[in-house]
Amino acid sequence: MRFPRSAGILLHITSLPSPDGIGDLGQPAHAFVDFLAAAGQRVWQILPLGPPAEGNSPYSAFSAFAGNPLLISLPGLIEEGLLSTTDVPPSAALATASDRVDYTAVAAYKLPRLRTAFENFQQHASTSLRAELATFCTENAWWLTDYCRFESLMLHFGNPDWTTWDPDLVQRSEVAIANWDRQLEASIEYSRFVQFLFDRQWKRLKKYANERDIQMYGDMPIFVAHESADVWANQRLFTLNQVGEPELVAGVPPDYFSATGQLWGNPLYRWDVLETENYAWWTSRFGAALRHFDLLRVDHFRGFESYWEIPADAETAVAGQWRPGPGEKPILAARAELGELPIIAEDLGLITDEVHQLRERLGFPGMRVLQFGFATEEDAFHRPSHYPPHSVAYTGTHDNDTLMGWYRQREPIAAGIDPLEAYLQGNQPIHIQLIQAVLDSPADTAIVPMQDVLGLGNEARMNIPGQAKGNWTWRVAAESLTPDLARQWHERTQRAKRL
Repeated sequence: MRFPRSAGILLHITSLPSPDGIGDLGQPAHAFVDFLAAAGQRVWQILPLGPPAEGNSPYSAFSAFAGNPLLISLPGLIEEGLLSTTDVPPSAALATASDRVDYTAVAAYKLPRLRTAFENFQQHASTSLRAELATFCTENAWWLTDYCRFESLMLHFGNPDWTTWDPDLVQRSEVAIANWDRQLEASIEYSRFVQFLFDRQWKRLKKYANERDIQMYGDMPIFVAHESADVWANQRLFTLNQVGEPELVAGVPPDYFSATGQLWGNPLYRWDVLETENYAWWTSRFGAALRHFDLLRVDHFRGFESYWEIPADAETAVAGQWRPGPGEKPILAARAELGELPIIAEDLGLITDEVHQLRERLGFPGMRVLQFGFATEEDAFHRPSHYPPHSVAYTGTHDNDTLMGWYRQREPIAAGIDPLEAYLQGNQPIHIQLIQAVLDSPADTAIVPMQDVLGLGNEARMNIPGQAKGNWTWRVAAESLTPDLARQWHERTQRAKRL
């Protein structure tokens, strides 16, 4: 599938400015849409939106389908009458913590107020709003019911590791589930309500963006967390033992990012079982994602061709081995039911010809990243002048250092002519010259992280792969998103013929 020539910015919702300590789906996000429109951008790329597990990584969530409650806008709930201004006193501590997200402090502030909104809804909600909630619950029951059970049980037992719960719950006894549904009825209803709020605010944001010709570009991790409603509710689809513990887990071998590889710990799929069900779970997952997004990046796409299988008791990813994936079959099954899939294949890292061939057979564009293009004089695969039209070009991704952080720490090629010099012939700042090279490239779509737009160093890095804590906290300052910056970006985008 080909996309029109365009440009966009990568900035996760959590990184938006707001007085509540974290970006949200309300006014901060709508204001950023206005900035994008003024800047001539047609794509807003974000990271996964699910409720994150330990470490706050959006790539490890309690559900592949639910939304993160911390992204719900409290001012938006005031506008709807679900909260009053007295319910939401300003937090001086959060308002001044503008450059980083303190997830613990944000949760302590926002979650009790979502509970208040639920109490207000129960007492005062209009008939139409109640009907809207009922419709949402009915239409999404196929994932919502088990997620709300999972969340309520997780809070009740104080542990997201469902293998430690009562054995009859681990085995999903119908009698046990019915019993716990009765005991936790209020908690389950509250969980449904929170997901309803998230869904309403997300739909409004997407509509606002689409009306301004901006596409929302989401991200789907190929694997899901073991401590999730997805695995608990679908144990037959994953490599688990009799008590629900993973036997084999996902990761990648040693690569650019880590000398010992990355041990992600996600349970691997039982692709043989999925095939007997015509990959119905995957079709549902693609369908849900594409109702949220206009474009979808499939993270670790290479896992469909082959994946790194690691024993669950291994200490590093080095002990793994490559195993054949399902190939194009899950994609074709989803395409048969959903139609064309506007997917971008994340094909970075150790990629074989077979992975590229699979992507090309499916018609998906791959990714090219400028930072990967200058390690040797010979390998030009990731250099802007070599990008094919059917690709999505980046200065860097959420896993990379910022462009200037990379440039300052980069060691020039020891022998021969450094190929980076060919892209640095002008008088503009380094980051502007390199960004313009990506914008000017033949790639159909060019995406630039907000940190690179601003020319920030590695203090603004979003994620360091393999580092369990301290990631995902960076936020952009409101004063950085100026009309002058939007005007400059519009000019650069126009110069690259991406308007």
